Amino acid sequence: MSRLAAALLVCLAAPAFFVLETPWLGWVLLATGVVLAWAIERRAVTAAAPSLTRDLGLIAIGMLIVSVIPLAAELDNLAMLRFTLALGGAVVVPYLVSRFVFRDRAIRFPWRAGRRWGRLQWTWLVAVLVLGWLILPFYFITSGVYQNWPVVDTPDLIARLFVGVGAVGIWDELFFICTVFALLRRHFPDALANVLQAIVFVSFLWELGYREWGPLLTIPFALLQGYIFLRTHSLAYVVTVHLLFDAVVFAVLVHAHNPGLLPVFLV
Repeated sequence: MSRLAAALLVCLAAPAFFVLETPWLGWVLLATGVVLAWAIERRAVTAAAPSLTRDLGLIAIGMLIVSVIPLAAELDNLAMLRFTLALGGAVVVPYLVSRFVFRDRAIRFPWRAGRRWGRLQWTWLVAVLVLGWLILPFYFITSGVYQNWPVVDTPDLIARLFVGVGAVGIWDELFFICTVFALLRRHFPDALANVLQAIVFVSFLWELGYREWGPLLTIPFALLQGYIFLRTHSLAYVVTVHLLFDAVVFAVLVHAHNPGLLPVFLV
């Protein structure tokens, strides 16, 4: 229970950073969680056992790096560079620390599972497109959250939005699934680790713009992505699912800001 408390404190730093936007509270939660893990493990860790302190520390490093920038969607050159450096660093730095400082392979990016996608996997890809087409326009437009993204009314801005939405979607899987989820799975049952990573995932998406009743969509999505990764062991597949979802998000945002440009939605 104490180990779970330590992990929960670290994961709860995400809503402190990204939902409440209270950095000092996030710092306190991260520090308390890592110190609690250290206090639990200082007499229990063996050379062969994964260290909860180290793994929570890696998650904390990633979140701290992300928290240094505002996550409001912007499309100017400086904002895109800021996102690239911060989000890239949140994946690269924990990986490098794990690999070359701790000398383990806790963080991996298994692109393919070595087997072909089956009928169920292909069916789910089609379902993602259909569900996105039915649900996302209603969510973005009736709630008004599309206004959390900048107006895209020129070819240049539309192209930037396309790149930005796709890049962040890929990053989501690299950080939340291949880093946070993978590290938590070393210490907790898969279902529990999935719930913990979803706290971090959904909090990030909240600040990114998925607000109002968005968590009703983003919570199941985060949990499903973790579950799918457990079943497929394929980063390629979860990235494909996410990019298909984000393709609909992109189209809806363009449609919402330019009514009539993409007359393919019901709303």
